[in-house]
Amino acid sequence: MTQDYRQEKHEKLAACLAQKGWLLADGATGTNLFRVGLETGYPPELWNVEAPEKISSLHNDFIDAGADIILTNSFGGNALRLKLHEAEDRVAELNIAAARLARAAADAAPRDVLVAGSIGPTGELFAPLGALDMAQAEAVFAEQAEALAEGGVDLLQIETMSSLEEVEAAANAARATGLPVFATMTFDTAGRSMMGITPEDYAGYARKLGLNGFGANCGIGPAELLHSVTGFGEGVKQMIIAKGNCGIPQYLDGKIHYHGTPELMASYAVLARDAGALVIGGCCGTTPEHIKAMAEALNSTPPGGRPDTDRLETELGIAWKDVPASPVGSNSRPRRRRRSAA
Repeated sequence: MTQDYRQEKHEKLAACLAQKGWLLADGATGTNLFRVGLETGYPPELWNVEAPEKISSLHNDFIDAGADIILTNSFGGNALRLKLHEAEDRVAELNIAAARLARAAADAAPRDVLVAGSIGPTGELFAPLGALDMAQAEAVFAEQAEALAEGGVDLLQIETMSSLEEVEAAANAARATGLPVFATMTFDTAGRSMMGITPEDYAGYARKLGLNGFGANCGIGPAELLHSVTGFGEGVKQMIIAKGNCGIPQYLDGKIHYHGTPELMASYAVLARDAGALVIGGCCGTTPEHIKAMAEALNSTPPGGRPDTDRLETELGIAWKDVPASPVGSNSRPRRRRRSAA
């Protein structure tokens, strides 16, 4: 990958952002694939070669809905995650396939659409809580990042992270490709990540890492997501990313349901933009219908002032109201990072 090629990707991102002042990312991958036959527990990444037409169809649906950025179907595409399915030797194959499917959909679009290579957590804990160390983590992430770059992505999107060590390992690996790098953490434990990191903690750390963009994704619902985003503080120079779940997930009749309506997600999108987010999208439960409503709201609503707590609570509800607080700093062993249902 030449220096000119890498520079072209940075310039493309800047040009796309300059067109509107913000970019709309797509929605969920896993929860939408469940609707078309993906079985719970089966790795979506295998569908890049087993059912590519279904992956392409989802990409096209999000593009038609108005997404400016589509994420590759590669969230769990690292060797440690794929090892659970005896596919750890297929990292390059599956990630290159994921990137090429998204690339083809983006290139066929009637407007500029960016492809972000999705990189999720390993599912392992760092020492001393677990066996993972920085060198191993960087090697695992580098294998995936290089494959996504080879497949033609425009940028790399690290997402759903809970520890600063794993963000750093993934960021180091992703930056080595020369592509723009985004990284989002998940704040799902009463305003903190699973490992006790606050949004303010992460904002400072992201600046030190020199990420092209950072933010929050997944978590609980739109209210909680924006509580995290506003917790980054004002005047942040890096690009802020907001990708909230489509409402609060609930287990009903043997399935996970999300209460978020298109109207709720439209309000969330406008509030996220007004709070300073430049990349706005959806995570678990977010369908093309939701993204279409978000696109229409962003395109038709003039930017407003930074939302205060009253406005956020009036439009989205009270953040963390239904989420029990877990003690931070206790001696209990943190649970392993779950696989996002995005």
